[in-house]
Amino acid sequence: MQRKIFIGIALSGALKKRLMQRVEKWSELPVRWSKEENMHLNLITLGHVEEELIYDICEKVRKTVKDIDVFDIDMNKIELRPTPDKNAKMISFTGEENEKLKIICEEIEKALGIFNQPKKTFRPSIVLGRIQQYGWQKLETIPVVEEDFTVLLPIESIEIFESALIDGKRKFDSIESCPLKM
Repeated sequence: MQRKIFIGIALSGALKKRLMQRVEKWSELPVRWSKEENMHLNLITLGHVEEELIYDICEKVRKTVKDIDVFDIDMNKIELRPTPDKNAKMISFTGEENEKLKIICEEIEKALGIFNQPKKTFRPSIVLGRIQQYGWQKLETIPVVEEDFTVLLPIESIEIFESALIDGKRKFDSIESCPLKM
């Protein structure tokens, strides 16, 4: 049996609630908004993985991050991505490029045997909503979706998440938490 797996960073309940409050002003836009309980910072998408490989993945990620010191990242803007126009695909909460997260992603990919080449950059991003293209293209003018919103996000663990469809609804659950060094 396969399970849909990705690696990311869990967010506090308080931050999720604050993000939901921030996007309320755009609630009428043709956007499929992320569920508060599913919000996370995605690092690596593994896709469908055979169940018998998941323990090994968790073990390798745990070993990779155990000697990395806890650190903080700056998240600072809610914006349309990848471009603020008719080609926008999502509304995200983003931060500045982060070298430490880039290196962590590369080291995890190496440990899992999926590393291809060094990343040029890594810009952390939390998907707040996905643009519904049909409705978006019909808008007479593209709305301005941009707001400065600064948060210092502590990175204390890396999570292995499972994405599952339960009762017709997408749910992301952490199946393993891999703590960084305190």
